[in-house]
Amino acid sequence: MTARGRGSYMEKLVVVGQGYVGLPLAVRAVRAGFDVVGVEVDELRVKRLNAGQSYVEDVGDDALAAAHGTGRYRASADYADADGFDVCVITVPTPLTDGVPDLTHIASAGRSLAPLLRPGATVVLESTTYPGTTEEYLRPILEEGSGLRAPGDFHLGYSPERIDPGNPRWRLENTPKVVSGVDEASLAKVRAFYESVVERVVPVSSPQVAELCKLLENTFRHVNIALVNELSVFARQLGIDVWEAIDAASTKPFGYMRFTPGPGVGGHCLPIDPSYLSWKVKRSLGHSFRFVELANDVNEHMPAHVVDRLVLGLNERRKPVNGSRVLLLGLSYKRNTGDCRESPALEVARLLRRLGARVYAADPHVDLAFVPEGVAIAEPTAREAAAADAVVILTDHDCFDFAMVRRESAFVLDTRNRCRGPNVEVL
Repeated sequence: MTARGRGSYMEKLVVVGQGYVGLPLAVRAVRAGFDVVGVEVDELRVKRLNAGQSYVEDVGDDALAAAHGTGRYRASADYADADGFDVCVITVPTPLTDGVPDLTHIASAGRSLAPLLRPGATVVLESTTYPGTTEEYLRPILEEGSGLRAPGDFHLGYSPERIDPGNPRWRLENTPKVVSGVDEASLAKVRAFYESVVERVVPVSSPQVAELCKLLENTFRHVNIALVNELSVFARQLGIDVWEAIDAASTKPFGYMRFTPGPGVGGHCLPIDPSYLSWKVKRSLGHSFRFVELANDVNEHMPAHVVDRLVLGLNERRKPVNGSRVLLLGLSYKRNTGDCRESPALEVARLLRRLGARVYAADPHVDLAFVPEGVAIAEPTAREAAAADAVVILTDHDCFDFAMVRRESAFVLDTRNRCRGPNVEVL
């Protein structure tokens, strides 16, 4: 399938959700020749997109303007604008609510799309979820609301998103894309769509395999990050520099992959996706997924560990945390992005506020709306570093001058190993 096929007819693509996953896909599809509608329930986002203002780092204003310039991209909060679609990709959030997978947004999208389904159309789910969601949860919603059946009347598949916000090397178009369908015809349609927008697709035998693939990728990272996080705690107590050990281990050319400690895990994947897998195993098999539960326990306690280390460091300098001025460098969960979803830095800020610290935060990437209540905004300047009783490096953005921070600060707690000096403690 090509978007420019069938004479003058252009394939109509609908992307539900215009966030970190959906917006890059929509803009890339415009470049591939599709007529694209980005459905987004947040009307403020819709206004910004249609005004040419991007809120996603991987899609600059220039790229968004180019998409608008073709006349083939528009954002809308009204599902009526999705009518007549050939392909629809669902990229809505799938959070955990009280520890249970929350598929509310998938259900809402499915119910809204179902009356618009036409014979021969293709629906692809990209939202991260547990194995079985596409076939056992989304399909019945689409079938009930449309009167059509898959397979047979329409095509249905799953393709896990692999967006890494802020990664300049691996982007949507050059990251291999896993694809699946509920039958061979659906797989062929899903595969053809993604082959028109990315360089390589990886077909698998079923949506459940593709759904498990996504959870496996993130559970692998989650477990290994938990390993080095716990190791960092014990290495310090043993008087060993864990970062030097990691650097040394990383020289091994086989059988080892580098992971580094930090203040915890954040984003739309690591704090959530492994719990989807654990929940599915418990619900379907009655067993606990012990690796995931252990990793959750370690990583969820890292913000508290950071605060404990800060309190100890201040005590050694005869300063109580209550009343101390603490400057946090970075609020987002990831370097060089403004994504604060599930960021451990936000929990560090809340815990410090609870202990009575005067908390300031500097993060040029982050929207002020995400700054926790009671946290003052600061600039990452020498004056601010010198005024603080302690500086905590939580996100190692390239825009921060770490040499200046080391030089001007009385005490630095570095959770990212970007500073070394007599006044610096490394996590």
